Amino acid sequence: MYPTVNDVVNAMRTLGSRLVQIATALALVTALLLGGSPPAQALNDAQQLVVDSWRLVNQGYFDPDHLDSIRWKRQRQKALEKTINTSEEAYQAIEVMLSSIGEPYTRLLRPRDYAALKDSTSGNLSGVGLQLGPGSSSDAVVIISALEGSPAADAGLAPGTEVTAVDGTPISSLGLGGTANSLRGDVGTQVVLSIQNKDGDVSEVTLERRNVDLRPVRTRRVRSATHTLGYLRITQFSEDVPQQVMEALDELKVKNVEGLILDLRNNSGGLVSAGLAVADDFLKGDAIVETRDRNGISDTVQARPTRLYDGPMLTLVNAGTASASEILAGALQDSGRSLLMGQQTFGKGLIQTLTNLSDGSGLAVTVAGYMTPNGRDIQGEGIAPDQILETPEALNPGGEGDLWLASAENWMESHLAMDPQSSSGDDAPA
Repeated sequence: MYPTVNDVVNAMRTLGSRLVQIATALALVTALLLGGSPPAQALNDAQQLVVDSWRLVNQGYFDPDHLDSIRWKRQRQKALEKTINTSEEAYQAIEVMLSSIGEPYTRLLRPRDYAALKDSTSGNLSGVGLQLGPGSSSDAVVIISALEGSPAADAGLAPGTEVTAVDGTPISSLGLGGTANSLRGDVGTQVVLSIQNKDGDVSEVTLERRNVDLRPVRTRRVRSATHTLGYLRITQFSEDVPQQVMEALDELKVKNVEGLILDLRNNSGGLVSAGLAVADDFLKGDAIVETRDRNGISDTVQARPTRLYDGPMLTLVNAGTASASEILAGALQDSGRSLLMGQQTFGKGLIQTLTNLSDGSGLAVTVAGYMTPNGRDIQGEGIAPDQILETPEALNPGGEGDLWLASAENWMESHLAMDPQSSSGDDAPA
């Protein structure tokens, strides 16, 4: 039986149990965990929101030594010295506290942002279709990827492009969450982005918001004169992706494909559990990922002893390949299961838990870091492919005129020609 996301997380006890323990600890709202004496007077709801957020970080953040270095307990005291009577005042106080950490993935998501994030992980999105991440400086925001078929993809916005302003408001004022929120809105409305590409050229682009069909899993058969290949593209890891991948692989098996091209370009991640489930389809007893938590404990997640797809593979990656997709790519590379082809990946190797706050907002807290099975740190480094592709990237990966895909097809056909028995999957491409 094909493993569901929950099956995989439960089966992989090391990572699953540790994240569950962390999430459970973070969810406890008791005076015992306050880390200090309660205020002399009762807290109002807005103040309680600040204290709850402080506590979640205090109990779960993956680097407690760093919290000590910024005097984290003092940050709570400073926040409560201000007048906090409304949700907006609470949000501002929380954001000031979190900014002292200097790590962009531990962040507050206001109710609208939190709802949008949950929608995107369930496969729904309304906006311009950009996946954003932190830039090299503390207040910079860069494009990780543009979702296929979105207004941003149609405009040709490339990974690594820095967003400098939205509708004239500088990113330094908006922050990462505020930038993402500003890009969402009613279908048919427009938003103006000020951008700077890798060469330093500055320009503006106007995008019209619309409903974006995420379609995170796309597949087809590719035929040549001598071979039949399968093409599988995963654009993000949402809740239903493992089931869709299972169905796609079953369909390709029926079509008797001799090799598979897995396309992870511009896949900015999503649910780590979904990425683990997909990795389990391709690996047979191999390690998938190694995690390290705040106690310095390392856990290795192992794949099951059987795999859903046994044939030879090649995987395409680029600068928009991030987070959960880097876990998958790193596992395939370290195990020798698949050659990686393309460009260096993004380099996000931190795991966050998301906790509902009392007013419908959410708090993301970085609770662990992950490395490839061979111990390579992904955070800030990314994964180097086995074969670099220098040809221009396609604006529509997998579409007509995609030179990278053509290179992948040529490599796979050459591999099959040299080793006709490789379709059994017993010898993975190297």
